[in-house]
Amino acid sequence: MTADPFGSSIGSGRAAAPGTPLQVRLVALPAAAQAAGMARGRVHDALALWGLRHLDETATLLVSELVGNAVRHASTDRSRLELRLEVAGTWLRIEVSDGDPRPPQPRAPSGLEESGFGFVLVEALADKWGVRETATGKAVWIELTAEQANEPGEALNAIPACGAASEKG
Repeated sequence: MTADPFGSSIGSGRAAAPGTPLQVRLVALPAAAQAAGMARGRVHDALALWGLRHLDETATLLVSELVGNAVRHASTDRSRLELRLEVAGTWLRIEVSDGDPRPPQPRAPSGLEESGFGFVLVEALADKWGVRETATGKAVWIELTAEQANEPGEALNAIPACGAASEKG
């Protein structure tokens, strides 16, 4: 996993393979408890449409974390979030925008804490993640490789212990 906490412009900067168009889905979400479930459904539907069902479990888990964090920590007067899904060639990007300009503060939870594990999951499961400023706040994004593993379990990685560094290569 490569973290890019303040980088990236709109789009990942990766070019699609020749003849492979960029496919994008934009979804407005309420900044409310039901937003994560709505986002999971939209991700599930888009992945099925794009032939990427093999990413469904990981992508829906990560979108739940991104949307849940936005609802919980980025409460502003603006009452909506935006989910952006992009796929081109060998990558999938999931991005959640909100009206709060403050970047997320990943931390290592300790003991029996009930929260703080979201970015542990992001670090373990996303190939890349980052944050970018927007005109109205920020967008937190993750990227997953869209290629299927050649061997069963090849794409699975152990979730590192809290505070442990991880790097995917």
